[in-house]
Amino acid sequence: MRTPLKAAAAVAASALALTTLTACGGDSASGSGGGKVKIMVGGLDKVIYLPAMLTERLGYFKAEGLDVELLTEPAGVQAETALVSGDVQGTVGFYDHTLDLQVKGKQVESVVQFSQAPGEVEIVSNEAAGDLTSAKDFKGRKLGVTGIGSSTDFLTKYLAVSSGVKTSEFTPVAVGAGQTFISAMEQGSIQGGMTTDPTVATILDKGLGKVLIDMRTPEGSQQALGGLYPSSSLYMQTEWVNGHKETVQKLANAFVKTLRWMSTHSAAEIAAKMPSDYAQGGGQELYVKAIESTLPMFTKDGVMPEDGPETVERVLKAFNPNLQNAEVDLAKTYTTEFVKSAG
Repeated sequence: MRTPLKAAAAVAASALALTTLTACGGDSASGSGGGKVKIMVGGLDKVIYLPAMLTERLGYFKAEGLDVELLTEPAGVQAETALVSGDVQGTVGFYDHTLDLQVKGKQVESVVQFSQAPGEVEIVSNEAAGDLTSAKDFKGRKLGVTGIGSSTDFLTKYLAVSSGVKTSEFTPVAVGAGQTFISAMEQGSIQGGMTTDPTVATILDKGLGKVLIDMRTPEGSQQALGGLYPSSSLYMQTEWVNGHKETVQKLANAFVKTLRWMSTHSAAEIAAKMPSDYAQGGGQELYVKAIESTLPMFTKDGVMPEDGPETVERVLKAFNPNLQNAEVDLAKTYTTEFVKSAG
């Protein structure tokens, strides 16, 4: 549990980040290869987005001559909004937002694909575990998601619909991640929900809940979603990418170096590079365990997994009325141009 002092510090830091974002929203990388790049992350301390901070901690941004500022929002949908509004040049969030935005008239593409599985876990409280044994039991439940319109919201709806439960038959509740998610479960505001490590590891360690559906591995993604599900990525507005190719290539170089580094180092070695407060009060040993559980989701080269975009399209079209009757040009939702040229 965070102390009041730590909680106050976290709030202050968040407010400062947002103030900085608002004040500097008009800035962007100048020319094709330099300037400051602001990247909004849908939760910097989430293990699924670990490559963002790890790249900074390893010094790879600076090695590429980049001035990168990492900002954070608790949910991917808020990070998406910051990108579309032009407040940041890039977002580290789920690839599925690129499809959702395309049918809304926004051209956004994944330029580095961090993962091949969602890294998400549907977890249920101990009190509800007896009756909530599969997605078929979502009916009538209040289920936590990071935010309405977030990827956790998307995936929860798919799991429900694919199990015969209508999206109108359960209630998604925006509870964020970390301590806010844990508190909602402890207070009974939600009976279950979708979240990531280190929140999952903390809940299990405290004996507050049980894993219902585990999508932290390619095998788990295959079982729950019928295929690999590319999720965490660096995505950017296509127009900005085309106008700043040298900068984007440097970003790809830095992130691909990080993914390669992760593939040859242990969870303990990775954890040792991260800020100490990312353990969310669970201690270093629990944080290492959280990283170890999630590591299988990451790619080693930043390349979009084969057939991954088709899986994402199928999942979204199962419940999203905006996509059900829309034609999605998947080729425009990602590019491998930069990762395949990464040194």
